[in-house]
Amino acid sequence: MILIQQVKVAVESDSMEILIQKISHICGVGADEISRLKVVKRSIDARKKPEVWIVYALAFSCGKKEPDILKRLQKKKIAASVYAPKEYRIPSATSVLPPVVIGAGPAGLFAAYALAKAGCKPILIERGAPVDERKADVEAFWKEGRLKPDSNVQFGEGGAGTFSDGKLNTVVKDKFGRNHYVLDTFIRHGAPASIAYDAKPHIGTDILMDVVRSMRQEILALGGTVRFHSKVVGFTTSGEATPSITSVTLETGESITCKQVVLAIGHSARDTFRMLYASKVAMQAKEFAVGFRVEHPQAFINEHQYGTKYMDVLPPSPYKLATTLENGRGVYSFCMCPGGYVVNASSEEGRLAVNGMSYSGRNSKNANSAIIVSVGAGEYSLTDPLGAIAYQRQLEEEAYALGGGRIPQQLLADFRANRPSSAYGSFASENKGGSAFANLRPLFSEDINASFLKGMELFDRKMSGYTRDDAILSGVESRTSSPVRIPRDSGFESNIKGLYPCGEGAGYAGGITSAAMDGLKVAEAIIATLNQE
Repeated sequence: MILIQQVKVAVESDSMEILIQKISHICGVGADEISRLKVVKRSIDARKKPEVWIVYALAFSCGKKEPDILKRLQKKKIAASVYAPKEYRIPSATSVLPPVVIGAGPAGLFAAYALAKAGCKPILIERGAPVDERKADVEAFWKEGRLKPDSNVQFGEGGAGTFSDGKLNTVVKDKFGRNHYVLDTFIRHGAPASIAYDAKPHIGTDILMDVVRSMRQEILALGGTVRFHSKVVGFTTSGEATPSITSVTLETGESITCKQVVLAIGHSARDTFRMLYASKVAMQAKEFAVGFRVEHPQAFINEHQYGTKYMDVLPPSPYKLATTLENGRGVYSFCMCPGGYVVNASSEEGRLAVNGMSYSGRNSKNANSAIIVSVGAGEYSLTDPLGAIAYQRQLEEEAYALGGGRIPQQLLADFRANRPSSAYGSFASENKGGSAFANLRPLFSEDINASFLKGMELFDRKMSGYTRDDAILSGVESRTSSPVRIPRDSGFESNIKGLYPCGEGAGYAGGITSAAMDGLKVAEAIIATLNQE
């Protein structure tokens, strides 16, 4: 097959028939000679508004003519090559003791999935609830304020990503085919086929719930075990010079004998981080970022990104903004949710954190994104592995107090003036969990506040009107990434042999796809170890 990049079609003419005509013209062959046409990538190019193009990378067959066509295209300096995608395969393995996977977020779910595919019959342990029960718990919390500490936006089947936009784009290089495997697995379990080729793929929290449920069912069908409402509170080891894992202990007192444990606990398992630290698992505090969710009307974002001609035609537009200030702090957008909701994402009583979420249709009236400022040694001790967690908790306690348990919000103009808001401007917040007006300035130091405002000013130069007075700020965005890193060696093990730190919670991923890919890497390492025994 031949792969051709940068095939542009007008928005109004976007169809498979037009794509075949384009390929026919580019290659100088009849349309009837083209077969097995496959969309490899699709993106929107709106850099020269008002003209907007749909841009494709297309793979296709032309029989015996392919070598000659490819030479001709390359001679014309058309971006063409042989289409040879990397095929990812999971080798088989046998295990006397089933590997244990702690955490059913993307990293743990894919680690367990790969181990089950290999024939290892893993035991997947999740402190929270299965996704249907979890959904009911989260919706009850948003409506009535009844928080379940182990079944909420952070904990439960699917992990924190289940109640997010379900974005699947990643900057992680994919020379081994893991990214494609993750996307293809999602598709096999109910995700739309378009995630395999959209430049910025997303599933949406409604569909993602179905996907993770289906993956769990396949793990069970392959002989694995999945245990919910099962919190790991300790582990045992053997050997002094080089301790090796021998069992994990559940909150019920039950002990599970094992030799390999995947530690995919997510970025919010603060009690587990404390247990690991007390158990002498090597850990480091790390820098991360904090800030606010910022809401704008989605129509405003669409008009800026697409222009007036296509703002109501194309899907709700995302955006990405980033800058580094003279003071060394980074300010950037994070987890941007087109047509989304600001959600109360708390997991501890008396503490409040926010996140963004979209359903598959991305059909709320607002866009929201975290606008966050990098933090580190100026806010907590980097020599204390638990120092960043204490800083997060302090912010979340203050946010809870400001909103009385609801999401504290403030208009940008009032934030600048250091006064609480009393009403929305030309648009209202789209949120889950309720909100209350407050003054958000006391949450952060004036250096962080000034950095946030400076970043917003610079973003306004890229997206005129971004700093409109009635932009809505919600606090506090404190769970942007793990506050710790658990070091691992070249075999993916921690200082405890057989303990495999994995995913976002361990500091090795930054989103659904990268966490899932890390889960596959760790599973590969375990399979290789088993095959050497």
